[in-house]
Amino acid sequence: MIELGKMQTLVVQRVKEFGVYLGEDGTGDDSVLLPKRQVPENTAPGDEIHVFIYKDSEDRLIATTAKPKLKVGETAVLNVKEVGKIGAFLDMGLEKDLLLPFKEQTHMVCQDEQVLVALYIDKSKRLAATMRVYSYMSDQSPYNKDDQVTGIIYEINETLGAFVAVDNQYYGLIPHKELFETYKEGDSVTARVTKVREDGKLDLSPRQKAHIQMDQDAIRVLEIIETQFKGSLPFTDKADPEIIKREFSMSKNAFKRAIGHLLKERKVNITESKIETIK
Repeated sequence: MIELGKMQTLVVQRVKEFGVYLGEDGTGDDSVLLPKRQVPENTAPGDEIHVFIYKDSEDRLIATTAKPKLKVGETAVLNVKEVGKIGAFLDMGLEKDLLLPFKEQTHMVCQDEQVLVALYIDKSKRLAATMRVYSYMSDQSPYNKDDQVTGIIYEINETLGAFVAVDNQYYGLIPHKELFETYKEGDSVTARVTKVREDGKLDLSPRQKAHIQMDQDAIRVLEIIETQFKGSLPFTDKADPEIIKREFSMSKNAFKRAIGHLLKERKVNITESKIETIK
């Protein structure tokens, strides 16, 4: 069976001036055209050729020896070449661009944007892209606790957190309690694996372990106090967690550790109502 959207090794059935017809075997049943410009030199009936199957502009099955950037059921980051009346068209590495329908966009994309998509076959039996990639993620990642990973945020849930496609293919989640920066869909993130769940999904944090992160946080806190508050912060480490998160993009505990570090290094002084830098 010739399968749309997949790479297959097919047999040359007939050689024509405009190309060759390929099938699962040497018979004429269930064949697909490989255009002449794609045919390897000296190809003859019975030869095997590895091809990708898609549909041309006239909606006919056609083969190509070009390697696509993704196959059915896979995910990849593709470039938006243009936005038309029915959706966006993505570069998938073939002569024909891939349609990303408006209804399959989680936000309105624009030309030259890089988007994470999955490839599927729509109701009209055509290849199409979707940004709704959750069901295409894999739970078979090679990562362990405390590994550093990179990925793309593909969905933000106000209750659960930010869903991350690690390596563009594995389930990852930055829980809401770890979201101290402002993220949006499409952002690339580097994170630490804090837990590998029993189902294989990864819990992530964009922050390092506390003892490592503390030095970085201390530098950040001191810089913000000096530049944005002119050396005098109008609250202490007893402030409301939301105020600390708003001003420093970190948790109250992380802020207290950073202030403690700065106190130990005699770079700040704390009164009942404020924190001041020491010149």
